[in-house]
This record gives sequence, C-alpha cells and structure tokens, in this order.
Amino acid sequence: MNAPARQISLTAFLTLLLIALMMGANHVAARLAFNSGLDVATAVASRSLVTACVVGMIVLVNRVPLRLDARQRRGLLMVGLLVGIQSQCLYSAVARLPVALALLAFNTYPMWTALWDKVIYKRSPERGVIIAMPVILLGLALALDVLGAASGLGSAGQWQSIGSGVAFAMAAASSFGVALVLIQHETAGVDGRVRTTSTTLLTGLIALTVIGLQGGPHWPQATVGWWGLAALTALYGTAFTILFTVLPKLGVAGNSAIMNAEPVFALVLAWAILGQAIAPIQVGGALLVVSAVMWLGLRRK
Repeated sequence: MNAPARQISLTAFLTLLLIALMMGANHVAARLAFNSGLDVATAVASRSLVTACVVGMIVLVNRVPLRLDARQRRGLLMVGLLVGIQSQCLYSAVARLPVALALLAFNTYPMWTALWDKVIYKRSPERGVIIAMPVILLGLALALDVLGAASGLGSAGQWQSIGSGVAFAMAAASSFGVALVLIQHETAGVDGRVRTTSTTLLTGLIALTVIGLQGGPHWPQATVGWWGLAALTALYGTAFTILFTVLPKLGVAGNSAIMNAEPVFALVLAWAILGQAIAPIQVGGALLVVSAVMWLGLRRK
C-alpha cells in the first residue's frame, strides 16, 4: 500500500514557483545574449560547468557517498550525453523561436517519456498520459499557430519561419524523455546532487567539444549580451542548486510539476524584456499545454 502523499507546504510551493521563474528568466537572458552574438555552445558550457562546480562543492562539503555500481556509472554517462544534446537543442530553439513557444514545444517531454518507456522497457503509458496527449498536442498547435492564421503567413510561410526552431525543441524534448526514463531505471539509488554534478559536467564537456569543432567560442559583442550571459549562468546554477539541496528538505515529492509554469513566466518576461508578443489564441494554447502537463504531474496515482 502506497503511503499517502504529503501536503505541500506554502514555503515549498513558493520555492517551486521561484525555480520555475528562474528557469524561465534563464532562457530569456539566453535569448538576450544570443541576440548580441553569443553562440549556443558557449552559453551551454558556461552555465553547465559553473553549475557542476557549485553542486560538486556541495557534494564534497556534505560528504555525499560516491560509490556507484557498473550499471549506475553507465546510466550516468548516458544521461549526461542525452542532457548534453537536450541543452544544445533547447538553446538552439530559444535562439530561433519566441522563448515561450520554444519552452512549450519542449514541454511535450512527458509524452516522449511515455513513448521511450514503452519502446525501451515495454511499459505501457499510464491512462492519464493517454488522456493528456491530445490536449497537449492541441494546445501546442494553437500556441505555435501551425496554420499561420494568427501571423497571416499561411501554413507554408509559418512553418518556414518556425520549422527549424520547432525541430530543435522537439529534439530536446525527445532526448530529455529518454534521459528521464534512464534516470528512473538505470540510476536508481544515486544521490540527486551526484547525478546533477555528473550530468552538468558531461553537458559542459560536450559543449566544449562543440566549441572546439566550430573553431572557438563566440562571446557577446555588446554589454547587454554579457549581462545576459552572466544572468543565464547565475539563474541556471541557482535554480539547480535550490532544486537538489533545499527542496528535498521541504517535502515536495510528487509536486515538481508546478515548475511547468516556466513557459508562463517566460511568456511574460519575454514580452517585458524582449518585446516578444504572441496572439491571444496562442496564449490560450500555451495555457492549455501548461495546464495539461501540470495535471499530469499533480494527479493522484
């Protein structure tokens, strides 16, 4: 018999919302830096390696056990590689789409997780996932304006405008879905702080490899871009540090879906800071996606 879920405290709820706000702001800051000449690989390397150092220090200070068996080591390696791919793809989507739309497309990852769980481990999707899938897809179609009605570009023109960004966002969602499945099945028993350190370190190393292949880093060419780079690094690192050090003490198990409010925060911040605006019907689609994903995470199992 499963233990009853603990009611989330107000402090934990507000902390989850703060993390969602910081992650949304991280992507807005990234777009600000991209507009000033920063490239995706340099952004990913900066934020990931700084975060790996911070969380790694927390692991050492708290003397977190580092003993891993062969399966856990393989699992951490695969998860790190997949999150490295996801990070490159998601920032590439943010560089090409309005920030909120890139995050909404990425927020289809619960469907990808269910798909990969079926493909790799032969586990059938839960009923709730099947119910939510068409709702998420409908909301995403409205948010992305797939027929080009809101933009006036028509279907062909709209996809020419958003196609590459959507492809990157979906690739990010797909790779993250695989990573979540592997985390559950292949890294069970690994402390979250150890997993975060390993994952962000590998993500940073992958980004450094990409930087080497492209002939070196591309830094911002304006002061505002440097502020964007500093902000995205600080916001990302702070959010993950809180996620894996503070939240476990607050009792938020089963409530992490609240962080899927991230696209809503990004929508408001991108409008205020970047001047990005989307049509009312797209806002409705965005809220539909966020609501469905949050329902998936918060429902009683």
